[in-house]
Amino acid sequence: MIPLRQLFLQYNAQTTNFPLMLEFTRAEGIYLYDKDNKPSIDLISGIGVSNIGHCHPEVVEAIKKQAETYMHQMVYGEYIQAPQTLFAEKLATHLPEQLQSVYFVNSGAEATEGALKLAKRFTGRTEIIACKNSYHGSTNGALSVMGNEDYKYAFRPLLPDIRFVNFNHLPDLALITPKTACVIIETIQGEAGVRVPSKEYMLALRKRCTETGTLLILDEIQAGMGRTGKLFAFEHFGIIPDVLLLAKALGAGMPIGAFVSSSEIMSSLKTDPILGHVTTFGGHPVSCAAGLAGFEALLKSELIEQVEAKHQLFKSLLKHPAILDFRGMGLMFTIEFENFEINKKIIDKCIENGVLTDWFLHCSNSMRIAPPLIITEEQIKEACRIILESIEFSI
Repeated sequence: MIPLRQLFLQYNAQTTNFPLMLEFTRAEGIYLYDKDNKPSIDLISGIGVSNIGHCHPEVVEAIKKQAETYMHQMVYGEYIQAPQTLFAEKLATHLPEQLQSVYFVNSGAEATEGALKLAKRFTGRTEIIACKNSYHGSTNGALSVMGNEDYKYAFRPLLPDIRFVNFNHLPDLALITPKTACVIIETIQGEAGVRVPSKEYMLALRKRCTETGTLLILDEIQAGMGRTGKLFAFEHFGIIPDVLLLAKALGAGMPIGAFVSSSEIMSSLKTDPILGHVTTFGGHPVSCAAGLAGFEALLKSELIEQVEAKHQLFKSLLKHPAILDFRGMGLMFTIEFENFEINKKIIDKCIENGVLTDWFLHCSNSMRIAPPLIITEEQIKEACRIILESIEFSI
């Protein structure tokens, strides 16, 4: 029999010439287990996905129940399907009244694509402003608003009329004008190495968008669903976006995304032309059932209230002369090293020792830390012990 490793390399399209080649056979809680049943602490939640842990029993049960009831019926928006409708209602009850219309898609990148189309359609404008070092996905439109040329040059031409500004830089807000359809910005920049803006900046951004009739799109694909210590990260800043992007943890392990806006704004996709945005599998019943179960499990727990204390515990333990910075919010943070080479050696040693982590696309000298919110105090101590030992070994 051909080894799975060889089949993976032969038949799975590869994204680099150096995939991690880790193989896990099951997952539970904060752990991934290999074929020898050796556990590894998932300190990045599958890149922000497993907020309530892997294979949460209530989510697994909801998936089984829905799969036995029905799966795909029709393209999104045509049939009344209980999982979609009930999940949208549950989200809306925990969002401001300006964010009551939920459009489910398959991923974060698709949420970005839908939101960009929505902004152009509603405003009748074409100019889009994004931030340097931003990341909103890898599809054509999402790539157009990525703020890193290294990942874009090979795919040009991309969308026209895109302007880039500096994140958390007040003077650049003057570039938002009545010609601007939207500003798309991560509430907390992820791939830039977890950059948290000031409240002053976010309030000024909201004010400038309102003054110019520009839609403010907040991307919380990584930062949403309790990760920062609030259900949604924009709650920290006292603002409300015109469009909110969600994905990753939204599906509690299943693929789903959403862009959320007001009924007034969203209705612009219904006419001139009709079917202004459409998706076959968006809001898949099984994904929506999983997402609803995961959301309800999160809401009835005390996990969000515990996030800040867990952040502080990590911060108190991760102290070493090689760590140049500790930054972030809640359980979305990073520790920074002198360069990528040191960071990569430490990450490799962490993986070898049973802690899964990685670096950031736009900040390769920083280690990503975003564990499932269910991580316990003892598990935090164990993870930090392994990180510190890996640092000692690597420098």
